Formats: sequence, C-alpha cells, structure tokens
Amino acid sequence: MSSQSDRKSHPTPAALALAQEIVALERHVASAGWEGPIRVFALVYTAQALKDTPSLAEEIPSESLQAAQHDPYTLLAIEQEDLPQAPNLETLLASLAWPETVHGVAVSVEQFVVPPSATDGLPTDPNQQVELLLNHPQREDVRIVAGVLRTGERWCALRYRSHDFDDQVAQSSDAVPGLLNGLKATLE
Repeated sequence: MSSQSDRKSHPTPAALALAQEIVALERHVASAGWEGPIRVFALVYTAQALKDTPSLAEEIPSESLQAAQHDPYTLLAIEQEDLPQAPNLETLLASLAWPETVHGVAVSVEQFVVPPSATDGLPTDPNQQVELLLNHPQREDVRIVAGVLRTGERWCALRYRSHDFDDQVAQSSDAVPGLLNGLKATLE
C-alpha cells in the first residue's frame, strides 16, 4: 500500500497526462491574449475517444494521434461552446454536468489578486470596494487554467500578466483548491 507522500513523489500516468494537457491548454489560451472570457473544456482520453468515434482521427493533430498510440492516458481537450449564461464562475460550474464519456474537465479564468493588506479599511459599499481593489497599485492579473479528472488527479497552471512568458507559468496540484473542488463537483 502506498502512502500519500509516495503518490505525490511518484505521480500516476493520468496525473502526468493531466499536467501536460493543462500546460498545453494554458499556452493555447495565452495565445489569444489577456482579458478573455471564461473557457471550459471537456477532457477525454484520446485513445478511448478514437475507439468510440474513429472519425475523430480526421480532426486531431497527428502528434496527438501518435501520442495516444503510445500512452492511453493522453488527453484531448474539447472546448465547450454556448455555455449557459451565469453571473459568476461558481454559478457556471454549478450548472455543468458531464456524461461518463468525459474523463475530466478544465477551465480557464482570469482573476486579479491583491495583497491581504489591500482589504484593510475598505468602504462598506461593494461597488466602491471593487473599484478600489481594481485600481490598487499592487494588483496582479492572473490567468488560471485548472483541471481535474474523475479519478481525482488535479493540476493548475497560473500565469501572471507581469510575468507573461511560457517559462514563468507556475504549476501545482493544489494552487486553487476551491476551483479544483468546484470542477470535481461537475463530474459527480
């Protein structure tokens, strides 16, 4: 029986595939620039998707087809169009459900962060709070691409606008636990 620390030091093939796909998705989303919409992706194992729908091979890049021949955990991200209208990310996630043929889900969202001290002495009016925080001199814009698999693997890639380079994308399995939990709930 392996301990939790063993699993962290030896990621599963599914965890490695998820991390690879999340980084690829982050680069894909980054190519469109900043101030983009929330984007949602269904994640499926490419080999299984090809087995279920052989004609899909015509739409998948050749390098992805080759990867799927050698690794059954290679993932294919399918962007979801026509998402339901929602006032915020939490409401959007609560409205999503996936068939069993979807093995995971990923989302791209842009947020801003400020240091904890930025909330000291804020006015009580929520509109004024937002305005002050949006204009805070230490505000940082960040793009988060997070994904989870039905089997529990999770991964995040974070890019700060102030460090907008592919080699400076932070990665972690637990960077944004609330978002990851929300994504996991869409699969249950």
